[in-house]
Amino acid sequence: QVQLVESGGGLVQAGGSLRLSCAASGRTFSSYAMGWFRQAPGKERDFVAAISWNGGRTYYADSVKGRFTISRDNAKNTVYLQMNSLKPEDTAVYYCAAAGGRALRVGPDEHDYWGQGTQVTVSS
Repeated sequence: QVQLVESGGGLVQAGGSLRLSCAASGRTFSSYAMGWFRQAPGKERDFVAAISWNGGRTYYADSVKGRFTISRDNAKNTVYLQMNSLKPEDTAVYYCAAAGGRALRVGPDEHDYWGQGTQVTVSS
């Protein structure tokens, strides 16, 4: 069982930056690949970024590539999402998720545990 708690969301102007954190409970955090997803009102939950168990591999949605960076600190049981050059279309609730196994995953259905989400609002 893994419990995930996101933080770091907020209101930011276009072009600004935010850093999301996701703290995980349990001693097996390093056994999980981690992902970030987002969901805007009236839309499906979309993949944003993923990272393998040791941070050796990362993968991004085309819409955020070059602007967002996913990282993890297994000693702190935490995964991060650094978001730069934010755009109004990045506005959404952001969720972190854990996928059993070490290889990174991109599908929501491939993730076993989810956080409660944190709101990110980018004003124009």
